[in-house]
Amino acid sequence: MQVLPAIAVDVICILIFAIIGRSSHQEATDLLGVAYTAWPFLAGCLFGALIGRIWRHPYALASGVFVWLGTVVGGMTLRVLTGAGVQPSFVLVASVFLAVLLIGWRAGLRLIQHARAKTSADSTSRRPRLGTPYRY
Repeated sequence: MQVLPAIAVDVICILIFAIIGRSSHQEATDLLGVAYTAWPFLAGCLFGALIGRIWRHPYALASGVFVWLGTVVGGMTLRVLTGAGVQPSFVLVASVFLAVLLIGWRAGLRLIQHARAKTSADSTSRRPRLGTPYRY
């Protein structure tokens, strides 16, 4: 199942977000504190993954967008419903930071795959590359 590693990376990204957020506000970064901060966003992530059907293409940028939107919208909605703070500045910072993490790792993976494919194609190509002397 290719979707499990993608979900694991998404969960790790959200946990990193929660840890950094808690530590920037001088809050404890123990397991319970991080879980308390992360759970609405993890639930939103699951919602985004289901709506976006990311199991079809878990590493696609579009899947990252669905996960990101679900994480932000679902997470903020659950925070409002549970009485947690949702200031506009928090929504903005969380949205940008989570986009960088949840879409960013997929974009980075895509760049690596593209570079590998290009290197592989160049090495199997019969025509010489720039800077390579012709052999007659």
